[in-house]
Amino acid sequence: MKFIKYIVTGIIFGIIMSKSEAVSWYRIQEMFRFQSFHMFGIIGTAVLSGVLFTWLIKAFRGKDIHGQPILFKDKDQSWKRYLFGGIIFGLGWALTGACPGPIFVLLGQGYQVMAVVILGALLGTYTYGIIQSKLPH
Repeated sequence: MKFIKYIVTGIIFGIIMSKSEAVSWYRIQEMFRFQSFHMFGIIGTAVLSGVLFTWLIKAFRGKDIHGQPILFKDKDQSWKRYLFGGIIFGLGWALTGACPGPIFVLLGQGYQVMAVVILGALLGTYTYGIIQSKLPH
């Protein structure tokens, strides 16, 4: 019962993703082929919301649920790791037709093959955790 708010938030997120067609492989394919603005509009709205809420948190010195100040650390300027990570993320998205959020929504909609995608994502995350110290950061 302690985590019910997270489960409810996840369910609401899944409904929004489903109703907005953000989990649709066809919509994602349209985006990668530059045939439709639909997904760009969803992603753009998410980016603008993120920018706005980050600015509000910084401007009003936001605090977390425990009363601790929310701090933002400056990132290093090593663009190569972001380029490499973005390429891997994009390839995974293009091959599976879904980024990490929608894979759970699609599994919930009955697309059982997404269990393989989730397993691959977990295996990749676990592998990264093991070799992280050996990678250039």
